[in-house]
Amino acid sequence: MTNNNKPDDRTETQQLRQRLLHTLDEGRPEAAAKRHKKGYRTARENLNDLCDVDSFVEYGQLAVAAQRGRIGKEELQTSTAADGVITGTATINSELHPDNCSAAVVVNDYSVLAGSQGYFHHLKLDRILTVAKEQQLPVVMFTEGGGGRPGDTDVNTQIAGLNILSFALWAELSGIAPRIAVNNGYCFAGNAALFGCADITIATETSWIGMAGPAMIEGGGLGSFKPTEIGPIDVQSKNGVVDIVVKDEAEATVMAKNVLSIFQGKLSEWSCADQNTLQQFLPEDRRYAYPVRKIIHTLADTDSFIELRATDGRGIVTGFIRIEGRPIGLIANDCKVLGGAIDSDASEKAARFIQLCNSYAIPLVSLCDTPGFMVGPDNEEAAAVRRMSRFFVAGAAIDVPLVTIFLRKGYGLGAMAMAGGSFAKPCYSASWPTGEFGGMGLEGAVNLGFKKELEAESDPQAKKALFDTLVEQLYDRGKATEAASFLEIDAVIDPQDSRKVIINAIQAASKKMQQASTRRFVDTW
Repeated sequence: MTNNNKPDDRTETQQLRQRLLHTLDEGRPEAAAKRHKKGYRTARENLNDLCDVDSFVEYGQLAVAAQRGRIGKEELQTSTAADGVITGTATINSELHPDNCSAAVVVNDYSVLAGSQGYFHHLKLDRILTVAKEQQLPVVMFTEGGGGRPGDTDVNTQIAGLNILSFALWAELSGIAPRIAVNNGYCFAGNAALFGCADITIATETSWIGMAGPAMIEGGGLGSFKPTEIGPIDVQSKNGVVDIVVKDEAEATVMAKNVLSIFQGKLSEWSCADQNTLQQFLPEDRRYAYPVRKIIHTLADTDSFIELRATDGRGIVTGFIRIEGRPIGLIANDCKVLGGAIDSDASEKAARFIQLCNSYAIPLVSLCDTPGFMVGPDNEEAAAVRRMSRFFVAGAAIDVPLVTIFLRKGYGLGAMAMAGGSFAKPCYSASWPTGEFGGMGLEGAVNLGFKKELEAESDPQAKKALFDTLVEQLYDRGKATEAASFLEIDAVIDPQDSRKVIINAIQAASKKMQQASTRRFVDTW
């Protein structure tokens, strides 16, 4: 243990330094060693990795659990250091965003009473979240912990303790300040509620997240479960609870900083791939699928694509990119999943992402290639009418610039949803030369519209020839150039010009974006 006291220090100063030491890893070596043995980092190691050097201003560091009546003073200071949560303000990414790097930070400390939420713990949360709201500071929160704490015996002025403000204050920040939640390890009950309310959720492969932990589940008469049986990462990533899955706390911290940077604004330095390669990703045969993520990575600034919910609603890709250093929200159809058809899960995923970008004045780009919404009885059982309609509601509410680029198929209601609800909604809608348009997929339109003609042809080969001919006729009629000539879209563009078109269109509409929000951290353009 390091002694930082000087011979001429006053007694009070020496006592303060000793008291503060009890809250640090150096003063709690056994707790730190226990974390390291599990392969995890301490709360303060995560804190130091997240914040710029010497920028953290801590609130409530001397707090201890409300258990003075049952635990001795010295033990209380070390075993319940900071009452299990580190809170404060700091700068993050100041080297990238020197004028917009202030943030609030909350790091739950699992080494203190399993990261549980006690009386003073909640007061600390309330204080820092109030500061974040008043100063419009983005918040990064590490959420590991076991939920509410029943052992705070000093508190005699409440019954259930449900009149706390923490959850309401955290939820009230929605649309005011970006909230990024990071989890590693167990995250149950109140901690999980905080995690789930965040705008962006990041979790490690060793995360278990649930609205109730083992004790509460068993207490409710629902059986006995191990913590590792509740909300494992493979479940919570596929159902959309977790936006981004990473390997460990180190990667989680890097990702939190990368995501925060999107909300902090544009970067001065950037590079991109050769745009002449874009058109090579689409196969010559319009019936073949292609990897849309290769198009995204090529279109975006190098290494700027951050995908959200990769394994949930897989028919639509959502995430952040940069173009010329400027942050943009992106949605794209993945024709390798359901042929690009949009199902209920993908609709809700896209709707939530659109609302997120609109809340924080991040412009949107849509890469459309869809035959429309997924249909059929099974899809209706999944509440398709309600869930797909959310896509339209989100699009209608957009007041940030939206640019839609049609890569290939633009059919039916699904294509309209990808364009904000109408081809007239985007500030600019353009197609690659491979674009094709119609009220429904060509093959379906032929089967439905020419049913009598096809049924009248008894020879299978002749029927196929007729079908192919009718499809080709509809294709020629619905080509991108024809759609543009009827002014259903604004233009047909060379794929290599996509970046330039997007930037110019959004910049032309940027005044509208600035009017959408007065928050200082959204001046991204």
